[in-house]
Amino acid sequence: MRANLTIVIGLTLGALAVTSAAQPPDRSQPPPVGPAPALRLPVIEKSTLANGVPLWVIEQHRVPLAQVNVILRGGSSLDRTGRYGMASLVAAMIDEGAGTRSSLELADAVEFLGAELSTNSSFDYSAVRLSAPVKNLTPALALLADVVLRPTFPAGELDRLKKERLAALIQAQDNPAASIGYAFPRVVYGPTHRYGTPASGLAPAIEAITADEVRAFYKEHYVPGNATIVVTGDVTLAAAKTGLDTAFAGWPSSGPRNATASLPVAPQLTRREIVLVDKPGAAQSQIRIGSVGVPRSTPDYATLEVLNTILGGSFGSRLNQNLRERNGYAYGASSVFDMRASAGPFFATAGVQTDKTADALREFFVELEGITRPIPAAEIEKTKNYVALGFPAEFETTRNLAQKLEALIVYNLPDDTYQSFVGSITKVTAADVQKAAARYVQPDKMAVVIVGDRKAIEPGIAALKLVPIRVVPIEEFFK
Repeated sequence: MRANLTIVIGLTLGALAVTSAAQPPDRSQPPPVGPAPALRLPVIEKSTLANGVPLWVIEQHRVPLAQVNVILRGGSSLDRTGRYGMASLVAAMIDEGAGTRSSLELADAVEFLGAELSTNSSFDYSAVRLSAPVKNLTPALALLADVVLRPTFPAGELDRLKKERLAALIQAQDNPAASIGYAFPRVVYGPTHRYGTPASGLAPAIEAITADEVRAFYKEHYVPGNATIVVTGDVTLAAAKTGLDTAFAGWPSSGPRNATASLPVAPQLTRREIVLVDKPGAAQSQIRIGSVGVPRSTPDYATLEVLNTILGGSFGSRLNQNLRERNGYAYGASSVFDMRASAGPFFATAGVQTDKTADALREFFVELEGITRPIPAAEIEKTKNYVALGFPAEFETTRNLAQKLEALIVYNLPDDTYQSFVGSITKVTAADVQKAAARYVQPDKMAVVIVGDRKAIEPGIAALKLVPIRVVPIEEFFK
């Protein structure tokens, strides 16, 4: 045995020696990044339920789980003036009692099946999402149908949710990191545009919403003509259709509708503005700088993915490397194009040390102005590889995949949007990025909103001589 072992070791070492002598590894630089692999997703199978609801299915049979999402177009964009927050509140209410079960009984029934059920509403759509083991899918679908078709809207639960939201608004006023989310959209979009107020609404509207109004909104918008059902996981199209036809048989067919609200086009800012919201004693200043951005339908989507990744969309981005790594002003800095059915906001943001607020603001503009100048080819290529190679990770679970399909449905995107994404990224050129930056990132036409200790930070901001500072009480953004 020992002799055999000696021979094997000797042969292995000899082979290694020959290999090393013939081709020593080059450790002077990292190995080159290979081409991004093509993303190959399963085929989207489509059908229609008996009540006319479109059904989209992607089969994934590796794990015995199924994800079933009911998508209802419209969301908070359907809120009428004076009732901003209605869609969000209705979505939160529909699982607070449904069918013959109370809120707690419904939660117990879902948990007994090893399932998860959640509701949500954004500006563009509302969703009821179910994840369940395939062996328990039939009873889980019955619970899902109860929530979508037969919510009871108990008065006590509505009162509780309203009080929780009102309490959260009071807490947000005392938290600069939360209050910046109310102040910035109001400055950019104004008080009358729906995007100027968060989807969850503000106190006057929340207090005014009645149980009858909640039921009326549900009755008008939670209809088959607004819905699409997405199923991913260990389920065939035939099985999904059979199960859903049975569970949703009580949902009468309605005519085709397009519930997506026709929001007015928000006017773009025409000049720079600085708004300072005083929060005495704040340990940090919250900074948000931006303007009206682009809708999800923009033809520049791939180019903006590359542009924003360079600017503030990754840990290695220019903003984060400047404010966090080089200067230590913030734990992190980022930027985002929040794309919606209509043009959502573009902004760069960070929470920075109070005594470094002016310095950080100066560096923000260094990067915002710098991104409009030519970007080195190496930085473009590195970013394209980063975006392309990371993209497949967004499809790892049945839940991820179902939510990706939601976007195709809500924004009327082509079925091959994700398959062609990597190819679109690789085609982006430096000239494309520079052109997009010049069009969409205009630092002299941006709102600068800062929530912090006015006494400590106003002199430094004024010394930058960007534009005159407008001081606004925090209460103005919560009316």
